[in-house]
Amino acid sequence: MPVNTHAAEPRRPPFNAEAARRFRENLGMTPAHVAYGIWAAFGIQISPATVASWEWGEAAPTEAELTALAGALWCAPGDLLGAPGTLREYRLAHGLSPDGLALAIGMDQTAYERLEAGGTWRGNDRQAAALARTLQLPLPALLRFTGRAEKLTELLTSAVTTRWQAYVRPVGKLTTLPKEEIQDVLQELHADYQAAMTATLNWGGGDGTEESGQAGHAFVDGILGEFWKRVGR
Repeated sequence: MPVNTHAAEPRRPPFNAEAARRFRENLGMTPAHVAYGIWAAFGIQISPATVASWEWGEAAPTEAELTALAGALWCAPGDLLGAPGTLREYRLAHGLSPDGLALAIGMDQTAYERLEAGGTWRGNDRQAAALARTLQLPLPALLRFTGRAEKLTELLTSAVTTRWQAYVRPVGKLTTLPKEEIQDVLQELHADYQAAMTATLNWGGGDGTEESGQAGHAFVDGILGEFWKRVGR
C-alpha cells in the first residue's frame, strides 16, 4: 500500500511489510520487543503500535527507522525493501549512507547527493564501475543512473532503422556486452522492425504509409526494453 507523506516529512523507502512481519515472527518477537530493540540499540523511540502499522502496510519507516528495524530483526535493510528501482533505493538496500557510498566510489558527497536527487551523472568510468560493484547494479540500472540509457536508445533506434552492422561496435562499447551477442540481438531487432513495417504496408486499402509509420514509432518506443529482454537483462 502506498504511503503518502507531507513535504516536510523524511522520504520513506519502499517498505516490504510482509518481510518485516515474517522476520519478527521467525525470531519469536512481538512488536513490543521490536520497538524496545530499536530504542535500546539506536535510541529511536517508537511504539509497538507503530511497528504493527508498518507490518500492516498502513505506514512505512523512514530511512533511519528502516536501518534500526533491520538491526532489531537481525537482517539487512535490503531484506525489508521491495525491489529497488531508484539509485537511493539501491543504496538503502545495501545499508549505505550517502557519504558512505560517495566515499566508496570516490565521489564528492555533494555531487553524489545531487545525482541521487535526479541530477546528471558527472562521474568517470572508474566511478561508474565502483558504483556498479558497490551496489551490485544490473547493467540496465547502471546505464540509467549514469545517463547512458538515452544514448543506447539512440543507437538501437538507428540500428533497426538503417544498417544494424554499423552499430555493433558502438553498442558494445557502451554496454560491454559480447560482440557476438550484440550482433545476434541487433540483427533480430532489425528484422522484426522491418517485418512490422512491411506488414502494416499490406493492411487494407491505400498505401498503408500512415499505419506503417505508427507501427514503426511503436516499435522504436519500446526498443530499449526489448533489447534488455533479448540479452537476458
